[in-house]
Amino acid sequence: MFDLFCSAGRDWGVFVEGKAGPSRVEASVVAREQGEMTLANGVRIQARASIRARDRFDVVCVPELAIAPNEVLEGRYLPELAWLRRQHAAGAMIATACSGAVLAAEAGLLDGCEATTHWAYCETLRARYPKITVCPERALVVSGEGQSLIMAGGGTTWLDLALYLIARLVDLETAMQTARVNVIDWHAVGQQPFARLAQTRQVDDAAIAKSQAWIARQYAVTAPVASMVRLSGLAERTFKRRFQAATGMAPLAYVHALRLEEAKHRLETTAAPIERIAQDVGYEDAAFFARLFRRSVRLTPAQYRRKFAGLRQTLAKQVGA
Repeated sequence: MFDLFCSAGRDWGVFVEGKAGPSRVEASVVAREQGEMTLANGVRIQARASIRARDRFDVVCVPELAIAPNEVLEGRYLPELAWLRRQHAAGAMIATACSGAVLAAEAGLLDGCEATTHWAYCETLRARYPKITVCPERALVVSGEGQSLIMAGGGTTWLDLALYLIARLVDLETAMQTARVNVIDWHAVGQQPFARLAQTRQVDDAAIAKSQAWIARQYAVTAPVASMVRLSGLAERTFKRRFQAATGMAPLAYVHALRLEEAKHRLETTAAPIERIAQDVGYEDAAFFARLFRRSVRLTPAQYRRKFAGLRQTLAKQVGA
């Protein structure tokens, strides 16, 4: 992200005129302490400024937070949280990518707003910060008073965030030039096509964990929720309440998610007709399956197959697999 900001305005001139143009964005790496620091994957960078200084920024970007989805932030990152609140109160836009949204949420900046984060953190964000409206299907969300909160989803959607900020802070043409120089394609379909349900996710409730393990193998069964209720030995109402509490999803929504993930895999790896895949994962009505797939994944089954089966085949060909 730092490199992309620094390239805005500068690198286009190098390629089209043979000399660097003026840099249009001034970027700094800011940390708790000024100086060299090591990131989660062992990358060493130089922080040019400290949050202890009284510098004021137009935009503060939190590119990621090195935590697992189930980690608790209480009592951690207190100086950074206070600094984010001060910067926002002073008028700075707060921009996050991937799990960085969790830090903004912990700071209380996202209360009452729409938000997004990496798809693996969306349920955590929704459960821990109920005042936030989480939009897992969107790769970029602009929210808050004066559109001062900008969040990108997971993976390379930080590229969308950087281009958006360049377009907003500088101009659209500079953002387009930056995209051309760096061969960046906008994540128009959002992040739902990339999401994978954590089928092996462990929960503390033994009865629910047993049902999860069973339905992961039997997702195509008729009346799946009733079958899980019988397996659990609980009353139906109790089962549904405990399942929602343990997984963050209603039982039927969980079954649909399992079925759709298996459908994705089959669309990527087989040439089976879509109607056959629908039946194999538990849907006798192929039209209903197609509507459900599109609503959840934001692509039709045929569009998903073209996009991801082609990608899988290309990668396999390149590596000789």
